[in-house]
Amino acid sequence: MATSSAGTGAASRSSGGSGRPRLASTDIQTTIAHPGTIKINVEGAFIVDDGSASPELEDGDEFECVHEDKDIRLPNHTAVVSHVAVDIGGSLAKLVYFTREPPSKELGGRLNFVKFETDKIDDCIEFMHRLQLKHQRLNGSTPSELRVMATGGGAYKYYDKIKESLGVEVLREDEMECLIIGLDFFITEIPSEVFTYNDTPTTPAPENPLRFTPPHLNIYPYLLVNIGSGVSMIKVSGPRAFARIGGTSLGGGTLWGLLALLTGARTFDEMLALAEKGDNAAVDMLVGDIYGADYGRIGLKSSAIASSFGKVLRTKREAERAAEDGDGLLAASDGLVEAGAAGREQVVNGGSSVEGMRGILGGDNRIFKPEDISRSLLYAVSNNIGQIAYLQSEKHNLEHIYFGGSFIRGHRQTINTLSYAIKFWSKGEKQAYFLRHEGYLGAVGAFLKRQPRNWGRRNSFEEARES
Repeated sequence: MATSSAGTGAASRSSGGSGRPRLASTDIQTTIAHPGTIKINVEGAFIVDDGSASPELEDGDEFECVHEDKDIRLPNHTAVVSHVAVDIGGSLAKLVYFTREPPSKELGGRLNFVKFETDKIDDCIEFMHRLQLKHQRLNGSTPSELRVMATGGGAYKYYDKIKESLGVEVLREDEMECLIIGLDFFITEIPSEVFTYNDTPTTPAPENPLRFTPPHLNIYPYLLVNIGSGVSMIKVSGPRAFARIGGTSLGGGTLWGLLALLTGARTFDEMLALAEKGDNAAVDMLVGDIYGADYGRIGLKSSAIASSFGKVLRTKREAERAAEDGDGLLAASDGLVEAGAAGREQVVNGGSSVEGMRGILGGDNRIFKPEDISRSLLYAVSNNIGQIAYLQSEKHNLEHIYFGGSFIRGHRQTINTLSYAIKFWSKGEKQAYFLRHEGYLGAVGAFLKRQPRNWGRRNSFEEARES
């Protein structure tokens, strides 16, 4: 098992008045001079499930960010960690950093997880600056001795900005490699992290559709489907042996962009909240709309989606005809509402289709509810990703499919849709796996990237290559 150490020797400690071990100054200086050379002791690691996040910064509320309430507790790690890691994507910047526990008789520390919208990268950099100052105050180091391990496209786009703002060395790490290192860590080391989900009606119904998979070593080969702004699909054959085998541009950025246009929602979380309340049957054309029942011969239920947004054109035409006939009140049973006189006039006078519908769609007078649109588009994007993932797994003979990325966000509908797609297309022969820290694979991988050989409890990583 790994022990808390810097370099090759065990960390020497003395107990202070607070009752917690203190590191010798030589250990601190060694760690500062060689970031990433310290062995992270993950023995006994677990996810903190008390709903609290580490109160790292006293004035941290001023930042527009989300501090996750699922820190990973490392009860047996006491050595100094002098680097933070950030994965900067097209939509979100994900930050991972280590903190020691507040002064008490408890040993160890924890990994903390924070995310920012990439448009607010200045907040992310300022947050790292506050961590830098606190690191200096606790360990007596100078601000320049904190290192930033960066991955994702933003590691290049914002490299100069981070380096100049913090006055630190920024070590850029390969995005795909960091994703794999992070995922391998979660699969092999952290209990109650990886889970399956099955909300399909069965007899008897399962007590809990979510089931955790215990950490294990025999994990290769597998397929990683990383869903961020776009989607990458990566075949992993062994530690750091991987290849990108496909993907799609229709990912989280697609959903976010289209829903911003169609619903007026401003954040991805708002969009997911709308989807929770929606009924896609008001927008999508279902098998039952075509056949009037299940299509049992090919295994399609009446509730299966035949065409995403397939009812939109017909409903729009009905609204236009009603407006032309002077019927201001449209059928409420179809999810329609009263059309304004201006919209009716524009349609009758032959205005453009966009202008003609503006009076009907504008303000609160919407033909389609934002909730229904959100649910329909969420299903469309998720089903598409699920089917492509299945096809790639078939082509490359991969049984285990892991879904990661900030698109998922622990959202039940998204998880269930992806899981159902894999089970449906594979006829139950393949399994979809999800993670509680699905959006932080790259950031955790960057954080761990420079660990030496056999650093983990289960020796799950090979020695880092020389940079």
